Amino acid sequence: MRIDKFLKVSRILKRRAVASDACSGGKVSVNGKSVKPAYQVKVGDIVAVGFAGGEVKFRVLSTNEKVSAKDAETLYELV
Repeated sequence: MRIDKFLKVSRILKRRAVASDACSGGKVSVNGKSVKPAYQVKVGDIVAVGFAGGEVKFRVLSTNEKVSAKDAETLYELV
């Protein structure tokens, strides 16, 4: 699954366009490397998303595209 779609499906970021802009702006890294919106995220990847107040780091547990809002947290675990 693309990283921009994963960030939206997992509810880390609210909109896919915002996730795409964050990737293009260098605020998203996977396994220590800055990535573009089309990067294919895999189970086990460590993703870091930079915000104005800090950074959120998490490990990808699943890339299921069909997840309800209440189950979105099952896609990742905070590191």
